[in-house]
Amino acid sequence: MNAVTVQELAEQVGTERVSDWVEVTQAMIDRFAQATGDDQFIHVDPVRAAATPFGGTIAHGFLLLSLMPMLSQRTGTPPIAGVRMGVNYGGNKVRFVQPVRSGARVRGRFTLLKLVERKPGVWEHVQEYTLEVEGQDKPALIAEWIALLYV
Repeated sequence: MNAVTVQELAEQVGTERVSDWVEVTQAMIDRFAQATGDDQFIHVDPVRAAATPFGGTIAHGFLLLSLMPMLSQRTGTPPIAGVRMGVNYGGNKVRFVQPVRSGARVRGRFTLLKLVERKPGVWEHVQEYTLEVEGQDKPALIAEWIALLYV
């Protein structure tokens, strides 16, 4: 895939890209629980979680948010020429709309909202990230996320 310049990417504000589907496995959830220390039973104990309104274990909201870079790479977005690094700057909005059960498949839908040069060589990249759950009408997560791109 051919690289694009930041100026060319800035002309694509409003465009949307969609990733492929990825399964959220119990092993993934367990590893996230171990890494973060969030081992609440609704995430890691299938027997106890089955008795909750969720009907089984669910992924951590922050696990779903952390899937954003991987899913973004799976959209086919071309690389940006000359970018030395990109860093997370933060979110304007993050909403966990509905839980994601272990074994569900999710995909990311990304809409470029803004790409502007903040100062020479530093670009503010703002996108909306919607995490869809296969077979569900409502998304699991909606976030407006900001990254800084250093060219």
